[in-house]
Amino acid sequence: MELNIIDSKNPLNVSDDVFGREYKQDLIHQVVNAFRAAGRSGTKAQKSRSDMSGTTKKFKKQKGGGARHGDYRAPIFVGGGRAFAARPRSFEQKINRKMYRGAIASILSELARTGRLKVVESFDIDAPKTKQLYAKIESLGGGKTLIVTEAGSQNLFLAAQNLPYVGVVDVAGLNPVDLVYADNVVMTVETVKKVEEWLA
Repeated sequence: MELNIIDSKNPLNVSDDVFGREYKQDLIHQVVNAFRAAGRSGTKAQKSRSDMSGTTKKFKKQKGGGARHGDYRAPIFVGGGRAFAARPRSFEQKINRKMYRGAIASILSELARTGRLKVVESFDIDAPKTKQLYAKIESLGGGKTLIVTEAGSQNLFLAAQNLPYVGVVDVAGLNPVDLVYADNVVMTVETVKKVEEWLA
């Protein structure tokens, strides 16, 4: 399979196993959900009636008018414990390495098929100027853009900070959520080779 390099006559030969896979929506959905779930802190905690401090004394006699009650820490009262109190927990879902890499390859294949994967020889700017980066992104199609580069300078990261919907990552930081979210993914030739090596 070949990918066209912008402003170059020579296409880039890439593996069909990475950039020519079928689009597996169910797998991508599962991996994206698992990735987002793993980002949850899961630290929410509340007190049930047994965790509450204070007396557990029955505050009125069983007989003699009114409803039958025990102590004031019951969930029915203001200031009482929660009936089904939240506990800290992990939201992590198990995803096999093969599934994760398969999902990334499937997303990249779909991006390449739909013309949303832009391959360039190199991608950098001379100074940390947002205007420069914005002009460069607009020339490549604009929209929500993810720039994947290994040789990105500090200038590129600084310029991208102030632009909404623009992200700059290296191959190690590549994830399914960012890839699915982006309208366009810009990769350098060197990065494509690294991604191919990782997913092959």
